[in-house]
Amino acid sequence: MDITLKRDGLKLYGRYERATATNQGVAILMHGFTGNLGYSKTSLLYELSHQLNAHQIATVRFDFNGHGKSEGNFSDMTVLNEIADAKAALDYVRFQLPAAPIYLVGHSQGGVVASMLAGYYPEYINKLVLLAPAATVKHDGLRQHGLSYDPQHIPDQIPFRHRQVGGFYLRTARTLPIFETAAQYHGPVCLLHGTADELVPPQTSEQFRAHYQNSVLRQIPGGNHLFEGPARTVMLRQVTKFLTD
Repeated sequence: MDITLKRDGLKLYGRYERATATNQGVAILMHGFTGNLGYSKTSLLYELSHQLNAHQIATVRFDFNGHGKSEGNFSDMTVLNEIADAKAALDYVRFQLPAAPIYLVGHSQGGVVASMLAGYYPEYINKLVLLAPAATVKHDGLRQHGLSYDPQHIPDQIPFRHRQVGGFYLRTARTLPIFETAAQYHGPVCLLHGTADELVPPQTSEQFRAHYQNSVLRQIPGGNHLFEGPARTVMLRQVTKFLTD
């Protein structure tokens, strides 16, 4: 079912998909930088959503501002306003859907957003899953994506893959209290990271784990940043097991 989330005058496009039987929880799925909610049947969030639906977990997935079908300019997107987007999704689940356990699942930059949202609203989140969470955004911005810029003289906009990355995105990323905020969440956390991740080093998940009191870290052999190939099957199984146990 298509849904519309509203945040500061913007309309964010999303989808709510019920479980095949009685909902045992609702998972809010968050995509990464330049991604979307998963329109292709082979995309990570599409496969994850349908896998969870088949195991009695409903899902809400959405396009962050400036991505996919959501309103907003990509050049205005920041991690901070993506957290506000995610809060709108959390409000939708809390106030528009039947009461059920709430899970957050974030991939890459979406993992950073999920970790911080859980830290801000720990009492509402039953479990948290971080897939290759890109906390590297704080230290090297988008250099891992090939973007070149002078951190001491950041322009208002930087061309990047037929888009414009906003300078404010880079400026605010440098001071994000990622781990400090994430540590405010004390519930169960599952961290999954591919050993062959070419964009976010697996050590990043180890950094996250050090800030959590109740977490498990699984490194998936040969998995790249998108968990493609056999690693996708392993990731889907691990997430499902963690949320249904």
